[in-house]
Amino acid sequence: MNILAVGDIVGQTGVNYYAKTIKGLIEKHNVDFVVVNGENSERGSGINKEIFTTLINNGADVVTMGNHTWGKKDIFSFIDDEPRLIRPANYAENLVGKGSVIVTAKNGKKVGVINLIGRVDMGGSFDCPFKKAKSEIEYLKGQGAEIIIIDFHAEATAEKKAFAYYLKNDANIIFGTHTHVQTNDDMIYDTGMGYITDIGMTGPINSIIGLDIDIALKRFLTQIPERYQVAEGECFLDAVLFKLDDGSNKVTEIAKIRA
Repeated sequence: MNILAVGDIVGQTGVNYYAKTIKGLIEKHNVDFVVVNGENSERGSGINKEIFTTLINNGADVVTMGNHTWGKKDIFSFIDDEPRLIRPANYAENLVGKGSVIVTAKNGKKVGVINLIGRVDMGGSFDCPFKKAKSEIEYLKGQGAEIIIIDFHAEATAEKKAFAYYLKNDANIIFGTHTHVQTNDDMIYDTGMGYITDIGMTGPINSIIGLDIDIALKRFLTQIPERYQVAEGECFLDAVLFKLDDGSNKVTEIAKIRA
């Protein structure tokens, strides 16, 4: 079984490039299941219904979010009607939306996907992602999930690494999002779980993690707040392909992709 995780999509240029590129990748790598992080897809912060529909119609089985989940208010009008759009499960219990979902892959396996957010340098007050992961995994497996995938949207490398070791007996795949830079630490644990600290981003090449260079530099040089803008121009797509043994569901190979 082949599972593809696509890095944070930044802005409409990233959305358009994803739509242009993803079907070729799915065919080339015989992909059975696709997870896409969409929390920056609407002008760099949030998502709207049109973009979500574009991602789903172009191969995404599940769209995950992160610290910019509520960046565009349009999400409140449709998140409860779209189970394949999930937000961090360790947000407050009374919020709209869900933090996990089970979707049947092309090969017939039931795949549970969980979205969680870190607590180190993420600027919010969130429930413990470690404990929440355990309860969500238990729930999904009780509902028949055969494979567990977690998108851990977090800043600190140490938190992501600790999270992976904590859950290596419980999950099949854990990948990090948020930093927009694909890391070189992909590994398969002794339990057969596949992991990478960050899968990267999908968006403009000439940018600062997807954002306009001049505006981002001005913020660093002057320390004066200014609204970020998504950069324009030629794009790339970062993704990670996880290959699983069909019998054991253990990860056997991890391949990093830039397209």
